[in-house]
Amino acid sequence: MALDQQFEEAVAASKTLSEKPSNEILLKLYALYKQGTSGDAEGDGPSNPFDFVAKAKHEAWAELKGKTKDAAMQEYINLVQQLKG
Repeated sequence: MALDQQFEEAVAASKTLSEKPSNEILLKLYALYKQGTSGDAEGDGPSNPFDFVAKAKHEAWAELKGKTKDAAMQEYINLVQQLKG
């Protein structure tokens, strides 16, 4: 099965987990998803300094700078499989 197809299946599976992951895991899933679909984060993030959620999301994504899309997709797949575990 192609990586793209496995990734899409993992994205679908992440929405049907029996338990909601912690905020830390949700941030990691978000960052890996964005890196796998869009590549490196650009810019400084949200302009509103009080939008803490958007800021945390952007920072988590920016930490993955340089990671290839394929590597991010594979990590996302592995993480979702662990969560389904």
